[in-house]
Amino acid sequence: MTTKATHDARETTEAPAAPLQGAATGLVAVIGGPHGAAPQELGGKGARLDELTRAGLPVPPAFCLTTGLFDLFLRESGLGAELRAAGARDASPASIRELVLAREIPESLARTVVAAYDALGRPRVAVRSSAVREDSATRSFAGQHDTVLDVAGDAALLDAVKVCWASLWSDRAAAYRSGPGPVGSIAVVVQEMVNADVSGVLFTVDPIGGRPHRLVVEACCGLGEGLVSGRVSSDFFVVDDRSLDVVEERVRYKVTKCAPLAPGRIGMTKVDAAERDAPCLTHEQLTALARLALEVREHYGSEQDIEWALREGTLHLLQARPITTRARPEAAGGARSPYPPRHWREQPVEVRQGTLWSRMDIGEIFVGLMSPLGLSFARYYQDHVHGDCARALGVRDIGDVGLHMGYFQGHVYLNISYTAYLLGQAVPTRDQRHFTRRFVSEEVDLATYANPFGTFPGGMEDLLSTVHWLRETAREMVVMKGRARAMVDTRLYEFDRARRLDLTRMSRRELHAELTRYLDYFHDAHVGYMPYYINAFGFYGILTELCAKWLGAAGDNLQNRIKTDMSSLRTVASAQEIWSVAQAAKARPRVMEIIEGAPLEEVADRLRADAEGRVFWETQMEPFLRANGTRGRQEMELTHQRWIDDPSYLFQMIRRYAADGFTADDIMGRSRARQEGDVRAVLGDLPLPRRKTLEGLISMYALCSELRETTRMSMITSIWLVRNVVYEVGRRLVDEGVLHSLDEVAHLDFEDVRRYVAGELSQREAFSREAVEERRRVHEYHNRLPEPPLTFVGEYDSTRAARPVKDGARLTGLGSSPGRIVGRARIVEDLVWQADEFQAGEILVTRHTDASWTPLFAIAGGVVTDIGSMLSHSSIVSREFNVPSVVNTKHATQVINTGDMVMVDGDTGVVEIVEG
Repeated sequence: MTTKATHDARETTEAPAAPLQGAATGLVAVIGGPHGAAPQELGGKGARLDELTRAGLPVPPAFCLTTGLFDLFLRESGLGAELRAAGARDASPASIRELVLAREIPESLARTVVAAYDALGRPRVAVRSSAVREDSATRSFAGQHDTVLDVAGDAALLDAVKVCWASLWSDRAAAYRSGPGPVGSIAVVVQEMVNADVSGVLFTVDPIGGRPHRLVVEACCGLGEGLVSGRVSSDFFVVDDRSLDVVEERVRYKVTKCAPLAPGRIGMTKVDAAERDAPCLTHEQLTALARLALEVREHYGSEQDIEWALREGTLHLLQARPITTRARPEAAGGARSPYPPRHWREQPVEVRQGTLWSRMDIGEIFVGLMSPLGLSFARYYQDHVHGDCARALGVRDIGDVGLHMGYFQGHVYLNISYTAYLLGQAVPTRDQRHFTRRFVSEEVDLATYANPFGTFPGGMEDLLSTVHWLRETAREMVVMKGRARAMVDTRLYEFDRARRLDLTRMSRRELHAELTRYLDYFHDAHVGYMPYYINAFGFYGILTELCAKWLGAAGDNLQNRIKTDMSSLRTVASAQEIWSVAQAAKARPRVMEIIEGAPLEEVADRLRADAEGRVFWETQMEPFLRANGTRGRQEMELTHQRWIDDPSYLFQMIRRYAADGFTADDIMGRSRARQEGDVRAVLGDLPLPRRKTLEGLISMYALCSELRETTRMSMITSIWLVRNVVYEVGRRLVDEGVLHSLDEVAHLDFEDVRRYVAGELSQREAFSREAVEERRRVHEYHNRLPEPPLTFVGEYDSTRAARPVKDGARLTGLGSSPGRIVGRARIVEDLVWQADEFQAGEILVTRHTDASWTPLFAIAGGVVTDIGSMLSHSSIVSREFNVPSVVNTKHATQVINTGDMVMVDGDTGVVEIVEG
C-alpha cells in the first residue's frame, strides 16, 4: 500500500512553479508550497488541502487561483460594476451566472493561469470551486459550488475556471448561505486528476447512528461522483478506531461505476464482471485508510468527513472537512417501529408491541427500499387517497388514515392490525383471519398473534356498517364493468394528451394546474382500481375455504392454478408483446442492425432517423409503448424511469429474444404449461349445488381479476404523469443551480414540490440544502442496513439482524414454484445495465422483482430472491412460466456469486451452491 512515502518522494522531485508575471503575481498559490496567500484567500477547500499537504498527507499536486485573482478578474473585465448593477435591480442568480460565463478572462490573467498549469506538468485535472466559507467548522458547503472533472488543455481549463467562479451565484449556494446578502469571494483549486480504481468517503465518527469508536467507510468502484450522486452501489465497512480491525462489512453487488468515457467526458460504465462480487477494499487497504483518517482527525482535533481515492494501490486524500451534523438516530431509523413518532406516543404499549406490519405484496409498486421522494409520495397517497380507497370498498368508518400505513428504514408497511380491524365492517372480512393470512410471511406465527385493536364495535355500529357495505357492494356489481371501460378510455386519453404537451414551455402556474390535474387522476385511478383488487381477493378467500372443505388436496391445486391464471394476465402479456416486437424487428435486417449495433441510449433516435426504422417505430414500438410504456421498476417510486422514458431495457430484451431464436411456444405456450389437472375434471365429481357454487365463485374471481389487470395500467399511468411534472421542476432547479444534478430530485420531498408549484413556498423555503443533505444521509444509512423482514409484530431492530455466513453453501427459503434445476447463477441488480448479460437457462438471483422483470423470467432456468412470498411477483410469474423458484432466502445476493453453479429446489425451498 503506497501512501505518504510516495507523496514525499514525488514532492522532492517536482520542478518548482514557474514565476508569475504582471499584476497577478502572488495570486496563484501552489498547494503545500511556498506562497504568501492567507488561508481565506485559498477558500475553504484550498486552505484545507494546503494544510493536509503541509502535514505530509498524500494529497494530489495542485495549485489554487486565489480570491485575489477572482477579484482582479472582476475589476479588469469590467464585470464587477455590471454585477453590482445586476444586484441592485435584484437580477436572478441564473442571469448573473450567465454574465460571468459570457465574459472572457483578460489575457494577462489567462496567461497566469496557463503558466501555473504548465508548472503543474499539464496533466488532466479536476477544477474545483473553493468558496471562502466552504468546509468550515460550522458549514461544509459540500456540493454547493461546481467541480469540473477530467479537464485538459488551456481553453478547457479557462472555461472550467469560469464555471467554478460562476457557481458562486448558484441558487443552491445562496440558499445554503441562509438567504440574500454578500456572496463573498471564491477561489479555484486545480488538482491533478486521479482516475480512481476505487473511491469513497470515510467518517471518523458514525454520522447517523452516533456509536463511538467507529470509522465508517463507504467505497465504490471508479470515481466518487457516482457515490455522491447515488447512481452506483457501494460497499460499507466499519473499522474500530482503537484496534483498526474491520468489525462490520457489507459488500454489495456492483454493476456500474462512474469513470472517464472519453477525454473530458465522465459517465457511467459497467464494472468488470470479476470485480462485482468482490469487496472494493481489502482489509489491508482499509487499515491503511483508517490510519490516514486518524492522522487527519489528530491534526485537526475534531471529527472529519474525508474524501479519498485509490489508484493502482496508492491512496490519495481529496478533501477533509469537519463533520457539521450530529447523529439523529430517531430520524435515521434508530426507532424500531413503523409508527410515526406522534402516533407511536399516542398508542398504548400493547398496541405498539402487538401491531402486525407487512410490506408483502402491497401492489408490488411499494416493494423494496424507497428514496425520500418516493416515501414522501407514498405519504401523499396515504393522506389524500387511501381513505377514499377504503370508502370505495364499502367501509363506512375509515378511522384514522394516519394509522393505515407506516414507514420503517426506507420501506413502506401496511398496518395489518388496524386495517383488519376496520375491514371487520365488511361481511367477507368480518373474520379478520381472512385478511390477515393474506399478508403474513413465514416470519410471523399467526397462532400466537392477537389483534391489539380488537374487533370492530358490535351492536348498532355493526348493523349500520353491514347495511352500508351491502348497499355499496350491490352498486359496485352494477357499475364495475362500465367503470373499467371508462378507466381504460381515460388512461389512453391522458397518456396521449401528456405526450403532446411540452412541459418545458409552461409557467410555474401552468405546471401547478397540470400537477393538480394529474393528482386528481391519480386519486380517481387508485380509488377506481381498489374494489377490483379487494373483491378479487375476497372471492378468492371464499373460494379457498370452500375448496379446502369440499375438495381437500385437489382444492389446493385448483385454487393455485386459478390464482396463477388471473394474477399474471397483464404482466405475462407484456413479455409476449415484447417477443412479438422482437420478431417484427428480426424480419427487418436494417432495423436489427440498428438495434444490435447502436449504443442503447441512441437506438430510439437512430430508429426514428432511419426510413425503415421509422416505419418499425411507428407500427411496432409506438403501439407497444402506448399499451405498456408507463411500466417500470417499483412503480410508486417516482425516481425510476419508465419504459417510455428510457426504452433501453426493451431493446435489451428485443436483442435477447431475437438472438436466442425463441419460438412463440417458448414465450406464450410455455406460460400455459400446468402441472395441475383440468378445472372441469376437478369439479366434475362434486354434487351439482357445490359445483355451481364453485363455478360461480371462479367466474366472479376471474371477472374481478381481469378488471383489476385491465385497470392497473390506469393506476400506473397516473404515477407516470405525476413523475413528469416533478422531474420538470427538477430540471428547472438544476438549470437554476438549486440542485447539483437530476439525481438530487430523489432527495426532495413531494409535498415541498407540490407547494412550490402552487406558489405556497418560495424556492429557498421548499428546497433548502440542509434538508436535501439530511434526507440523502438518512437514505444512505437505510441503504446500509440489512433488509427488514416482510412482516413483523411490534418493533424490529435491523442493526442487530443476523448476518449471512460468508462461505455458506446452502440457503433455505420458501419454495414458491415447483421443480428442481441446476444452473449457473447470475446476480442481477440493474435491469437496464444487465439484461444483455443474462443468458438463457441461467438462474436469476436478485433481491426482489416486480412486473418490469417479467421478460427475464421467460428465459430463466430458475429464480432465487432475497425476499418474497407465495404470492409475490417472482413466485406467481415463476409458476406461470413453469420455472423453479425459491424466495425469501434473506441473503442469496450476498452469498451467491455470478457464475456459481447452484441447485434450486422449488419443492423444498433449498438453494445450494454445488460449484463455486
